[in-house]
Amino acid sequence: MTTPALQNSIVKDMGLASEGHLKIDWVEAHMPVLNRIRRQFEQDLPFKGLKVAICLHLEAKTAYLAKVIQAGGAEVTITHSNPLSTQDDVCAALVEDGVTVYAKYNPEPAEFKSLQLRALEVKPDLIIDDGGDFATIIASERPDLAATIRGGAEETTTGIIRLKALAKEGQLKFPMVAVNDAYCKYLFDNRYGTGQSAFDGIIRTTNLVIAGKNVVVAGYGWCGKGVAMRAKGLGANVIVTEIDPIKAVEAHMDGFRVMTMVEAAKLGDFFIAVTGNKDVITGEHYDVMKDGAILSNAGHFDVEVNKPELAKRSESIRTVRRNIEEYRFKDGRKMYLLAEGRLVNLGAADGHPAEIMDTTFALQALGLRYVSENYKDLGKNVVNVPYDIDQQVASYKLESLNIGIDSLSAEQEKYLDSWKF
Repeated sequence: MTTPALQNSIVKDMGLASEGHLKIDWVEAHMPVLNRIRRQFEQDLPFKGLKVAICLHLEAKTAYLAKVIQAGGAEVTITHSNPLSTQDDVCAALVEDGVTVYAKYNPEPAEFKSLQLRALEVKPDLIIDDGGDFATIIASERPDLAATIRGGAEETTTGIIRLKALAKEGQLKFPMVAVNDAYCKYLFDNRYGTGQSAFDGIIRTTNLVIAGKNVVVAGYGWCGKGVAMRAKGLGANVIVTEIDPIKAVEAHMDGFRVMTMVEAAKLGDFFIAVTGNKDVITGEHYDVMKDGAILSNAGHFDVEVNKPELAKRSESIRTVRRNIEEYRFKDGRKMYLLAEGRLVNLGAADGHPAEIMDTTFALQALGLRYVSENYKDLGKNVVNVPYDIDQQVASYKLESLNIGIDSLSAEQEKYLDSWKF
């Protein structure tokens, strides 16, 4: 039977769908909070009659989020936010489940962009964005596509930075909920999710030991904290580089060595950039690095490790293992870049654990409902996830873990609201 999704989708191979269904089934079994929200959505149908376009790393957990939004009555279209994180079997499974998909693993840059545009050209009412990709396409190339959009939700730190810049210039045409800034996002996803998944990618790809090595973590935000914590747990000697003096003091008091990148470059065996900025590791650092240094990035874009300067110093470049490029310098030293400098946790692994994305995608689902129901009052701004939604997600998570907590008595609440003792 030909469905609209099957007729319109652009994926690599529909024959892969059975494997994709197994992956989606596995994460569904480990996402109890999202399962609970799905049951709510099936009753309430908050997105009935609406089109939702999603731009995220297209793997199993994201696929299940798309199915939850679909269960709320939406017509869902999804595309990729990174060429190396797309899983073709998951894409095929989603098409069989009635979701229109425009995504392939590692397409050419022009096709990557065209598939994102195809997802927007369905004229969605709501969007879920990653890194601000949809929002910047609309602002820079296709402002006409903003006409139907009520608003949306943004997943990442990088995306929030871009959206705030758009809003400041008056280029943001609809409200966007900053899911990344919710407590249940950055405390758990950014810290524990990035910390574990970055090393999932590094270890899976290199098959090398972390214990005893010098691991340089660039950036000590919530993602950097998580990466440094996991490196320490694996037995590494951890070095942190920072530009913020407060975070640098925090890293020092957390027990890590803090220094400039030029100093750290001489010592590092593994480098993991998690800043959200460009040119974190550049030519001056390559010039003093050890032979065999391994470079990786866990920030959104492939600009933290400067690839042109890496290539400029090389007399040969070759792929030595899947997701490992060897740059042989003219002086004989070799540097190894993982996942083309893209997100190592998604380009070389499966991303954050399902239990972590359970709370993040719960925020996405409830945040999208919030903006859909309140967009007329939110303006063309970046807005926070309401605190009661944050607490609701945390409460659902505790219930799924069979954990109970205390509550305030009326007398305690009165005490906290008063200045009289």
